[in-house]
Amino acid sequence: MLGVVIGISSVIMITAVGQGVQKSTASEISALGTNVMVVSAGAARTGGISLGAGSASTLTWEDAQAIAKQVPAAKSVTAFLQRGQIQVVRGNINIATTLLGTDLNYKSIKSLQPQEGLFFSQADLDAGRPVAFIGSKVRDELFSTGQSALGADIRIRGKRYTVVGVAESKGLSAGQDLDDAIYIPLTNMSSQIVGNNALTGVAINGFWVEAADAEQLNSAQFQVTNILRLRHGIKASGIDDFRITNFVDIMSAFNSVMGSLTLMVGAIAGISLIVGGIGIANIMLVSVMERTREIGIRKAVGATSGSILSQFLTEAIIISVVGGAIGVGLGIALAYVAALLFKFPFVIPLWSIGAGFGLSLVVGVLAGGIPARNAAKLNPISALRSD
Repeated sequence: MLGVVIGISSVIMITAVGQGVQKSTASEISALGTNVMVVSAGAARTGGISLGAGSASTLTWEDAQAIAKQVPAAKSVTAFLQRGQIQVVRGNINIATTLLGTDLNYKSIKSLQPQEGLFFSQADLDAGRPVAFIGSKVRDELFSTGQSALGADIRIRGKRYTVVGVAESKGLSAGQDLDDAIYIPLTNMSSQIVGNNALTGVAINGFWVEAADAEQLNSAQFQVTNILRLRHGIKASGIDDFRITNFVDIMSAFNSVMGSLTLMVGAIAGISLIVGGIGIANIMLVSVMERTREIGIRKAVGATSGSILSQFLTEAIIISVVGGAIGVGLGIALAYVAALLFKFPFVIPLWSIGAGFGLSLVVGVLAGGIPARNAAKLNPISALRSD
């Protein structure tokens, strides 16, 4: 029974954890957008070491504007400049956060909703004004409880910025705290913070492209690739100086990998069921040997081979099914504890519970079949003579 308990609980727990992790990661990827892709600038290299996508000045704001005009499948495009661990000061409070310079489309594509105030305006973007739209975590760190951040001044790298709005809390996404960020006009970011303009325009780290729906995303990716290669003068045999990340493809690949891993680990856990079945078979064989005289007495008073067979088979099935029930309960409890500890959704697929009971029943029938048949075939006279 212990083997069955371990096997069934392992199968249910692993299935539940796999489903929970898959659902959690899928929701994080979906938060980034199922109909969006990000185009990142190429990677700069120092001493043969790549500094990562977006570190080279291979994309410009003008590239993003050209994509918005020339790609029919693109519903909206927003460019961005990003710097991490930027020093922000208010009074005697000093923090480090992520700074993003962007345009007005960023708010809709990334679903940034103001909790207080407003996102910066087109006039702010055109004039490159020093205004800031801050995340809720930044607000909590820079301002005391109950104190309004609107209209207050903060200093970013020693330059003064006026807070025009605070974003609603969005939490973590893909390991990044979306509330720990400050958004300023791209024109101001480029001229005042980065000071790094490409020869052909305003250098950016990349831009987001939103398609009308997920079905048009691949078409948009094909069109964006062709236009950027033409604009950058890349020959047919040349390598792209940019990188496109399609989140629909990432989601599909992730679901495929997680499904295969869950199936593989569940199959490994199922080996415990085989071990449990062997244990039940051994116990039932020993039971037949120990109860040989009892079997002889029952046959002597009229018990048929069928009734002896059903007795021992029923015992094996009861042991296995009870073990399966305990295993299902234990598996659900372990899955719940794992969901609490690792903070992913608690998901128990109904098919895993049904499979657990079904497998335990099958194990009982298979493991009890041979011992029950041996008991039924015993000669009553030989059985009565046994000690």
